[in-house]
Amino acid sequence: MAFSDSGKVWMNGSIVEWKNATVHVATHALHYGTAIFEGIRAYESKGGSVVYRLREHMRRLYDSCRVYRMEPQWPVETLSAAVLETIRANGFKSCYIRPLLYRGLEQLGLDPRPCPVDATVIVWEWKDMFGADGLTKGIDVGVSSWNRLAPNTLPAMAKASANYANSALIKMQAALDGYGEAIALDESGLVSEGSGQNLFLVRDNVVYTPSISSSILQGITRDSVIVMARDLGYEVREVPIPREFLYLADEAFFCGTAVEVTPVRSIDKITVGSGTRGPVTAAIQRQFFGIIKGELPDTHRWLTPVPALATR
Repeated sequence: MAFSDSGKVWMNGSIVEWKNATVHVATHALHYGTAIFEGIRAYESKGGSVVYRLREHMRRLYDSCRVYRMEPQWPVETLSAAVLETIRANGFKSCYIRPLLYRGLEQLGLDPRPCPVDATVIVWEWKDMFGADGLTKGIDVGVSSWNRLAPNTLPAMAKASANYANSALIKMQAALDGYGEAIALDESGLVSEGSGQNLFLVRDNVVYTPSISSSILQGITRDSVIVMARDLGYEVREVPIPREFLYLADEAFFCGTAVEVTPVRSIDKITVGSGTRGPVTAAIQRQFFGIIKGELPDTHRWLTPVPALATR
């Protein structure tokens, strides 16, 4: 991941230079984590550049704001258009996209409602999170000692900046322990998700993933995987998953905007299946990348063209 000083940022209704996209140190979100964001990807496809599941991401952005009693001054259609405008302004054919809605400068009491809801969209070029080998050979992960958020503490279904302090603890521990990523459990000791991605397990050709009661974010890519797996003829079960099932799975993989569909080859130093990318994971990967690259039909209408960069 690399930022460019020559980049452009959409900020509160205008495109500004990267170096000028600044906030005051007394901004409420800096002190109390009162911000909502999304992670979205644009891909270079056969028909031109496309944004993957823009509508669903933006709906979740505004759903998260509703939970946190934030009322953006821009309708969802305006901010969706801002995403496309920012990609065009930077001239990227593929990139990572970060819309952010946050409580701005007014006062620093715990009640954030007097503070305005500011908005920004930033984009940057992004390669494979774990490299090409991660997508083909998989990564090693460990179960974290940090649990996911307990019910009625912070809302796990909202993609809020505050939640990601928990994610950072999980990610740092994984890195220090020599793992590529971690799996977190919920407060009951059931499997939840990774530091910033959803988890799927395969056993006897049945695909399992933790239910929304296990403190997971309802991932957009997670939804895509469920749809694609069923399209391919696999049974998918959204259920509570005990920790020991991790060690009995034939296959395991993470999914998310950043990790896309990444196989897991070991968990707590126990090899998953044969220790290589399994056939179910490979089939879902082929479907996923086939759609975003324009090699397979977009039957579910997941792709939004970036007009100025489209070639058709």
